[in-house]
Amino acid sequence: MHLTAAAIQALEGEHKTHFLNPQAQRHNVSLGDAVGLKNLGVHKISVEPGCYSTELHYHHYEEECLYVLSGQAQLTLGEETRNVGPGDFIGCPLNGVAHALYNNGQEPLVCLVIGQRLEQDISDYPRLGQRLYRHSGHWDLVEQQALKKIK
Repeated sequence: MHLTAAAIQALEGEHKTHFLNPQAQRHNVSLGDAVGLKNLGVHKISVEPGCYSTELHYHHYEEECLYVLSGQAQLTLGEETRNVGPGDFIGCPLNGVAHALYNNGQEPLVCLVIGQRLEQDISDYPRLGQRLYRHSGHWDLVEQQALKKIK
């Protein structure tokens, strides 16, 4: 399937606010959905100044990556923060470090975000002490302090 630049510009997309962080707001255009991808998410996102791309998180089973097209942001990667801009690439391997972008610039931050779409995944939100279990269309959020290892 092929999308022209004009067809991509014509896609409406949707405004999304992260369910755990009201400051994490973005406009999301799913390029992957537009061409029928089922196992790979490909999104062109735009984050306004003063907003986060998502809540700081990491995945246990899915990998994702981001390519900055325009704008600038502060990247949090584990305990480190650094500035990123056009042409920068961020890889987030599974069981990696927590990550999020904050648009600290004066213009929208535009990125291409690519990630797996597994039926099951676990995501941790370290700032909030939360763990999300996503399985077969269900989402279950639990307090990490309530988790008990049994093996």
